[in-house]
Amino acid sequence: MSMNLRTHAFAGNPLRSKTPKSTDLFSHSSAFESLKNLIPLIPNHPTPSPDFKVLPFSKGRPLVFSSGGDASTTPIWHLGWISLADCKGFLGSCGVDLSEDSLVYLGPKTEEDLVFWAIDVSEENGVASEFGGRKLCFVELRTLMVAADWADQRAMDELAIAGHARALLEWHNVSRFCGSCGSGTVPREAGRRKQCSNETCKKRVYPRVDPVVIMLVIDQENDRALLSRQSRYVPRLWSCLAGFIEPGESLEEAVRRETWEETGIEVGEVVYHSSQPWPVGPSSMPCQLMLGFFAFAKTLDINLDKDELEDAQWHSREDVKKALAFAEYRKAQTTAASKIEQMCKGVERSQSLSTDFNVESGELAPMFIPGPFAIAHHLISTWVDQGSGDVHSKQQASVSLSSL
Repeated sequence: MSMNLRTHAFAGNPLRSKTPKSTDLFSHSSAFESLKNLIPLIPNHPTPSPDFKVLPFSKGRPLVFSSGGDASTTPIWHLGWISLADCKGFLGSCGVDLSEDSLVYLGPKTEEDLVFWAIDVSEENGVASEFGGRKLCFVELRTLMVAADWADQRAMDELAIAGHARALLEWHNVSRFCGSCGSGTVPREAGRRKQCSNETCKKRVYPRVDPVVIMLVIDQENDRALLSRQSRYVPRLWSCLAGFIEPGESLEEAVRRETWEETGIEVGEVVYHSSQPWPVGPSSMPCQLMLGFFAFAKTLDINLDKDELEDAQWHSREDVKKALAFAEYRKAQTTAASKIEQMCKGVERSQSLSTDFNVESGELAPMFIPGPFAIAHHLISTWVDQGSGDVHSKQQASVSLSSL
């Protein structure tokens, strides 16, 4: 069945929504000054106010723990926040000094008197085993994305926080040098920007977002949708077309160009649906912004670009509706959550999530679409749920996040 969310996965970060003004106690500048003053005093310092919590990352994977489950409940993962003292202790045991330049500010929870930071410990050998003693482990963000219970607001909040933190840390990793003069860059404003270290340059560098258009192409009769496969997809997975925006190009133009280049289909009207931050792409593009559209085809013949796609086909509304019903997204979520629990216990377990998408008879579903963590799911399910309605109407086709 299709799923409805109040916001897309990775959106609605509660820390970002509450980021205070620069003059407030919880602002990044105030928190950074407190951090610089506090680090030399740890661990011989009482709990500061506000208290600092740190989320370590290793190779793009956040630290998490699992609350476990029994025969009737699904394990639940949570972010592995540690204290500043514990962070310094773990790094110190690996021969590494904690410094204010290694931490990135995420935001506060003012009502709980907490300030949150992230740190990349990818280069610190031995850190993983140190955390493992506490039943904590580093887990891929994509695995957490599938394992998150989308009906649980806390789970979606933690997923959004982890996505934001990964995007910032990966951006720091790929922006170590100035693009103007080639000199090294240094963090500024608690890791919220970087600056060239060359005194004659001092170029400011800010986190970037790579915009991507993702579109559900629909025929003029509103009876069929164009879905595609890439070679990297798991078997039987079909999704929407997508592509990057080129310089000097509008969003609508990008939708039309990408559809034409990949499938040879000409698109006319383009209608906006919604957008989603996507911090689980390659590390070279730390955060993408998925911009979702309905696109209405003017032609139907497919001329596939084999360098881009493995296949593309028109699918009837009924077939797509069945694909939504066949895909047991809850089962996939349970499987991923159990995998995380095993990892936190020190037991590696490999299992393809594609094997979970079966029909009631136990046979493999002929096709399925991405889960509710992806904007493609909501583009497709919105079209299916509209039935024979007029999706050309922007009032019907354009969906606000409050109704997701």
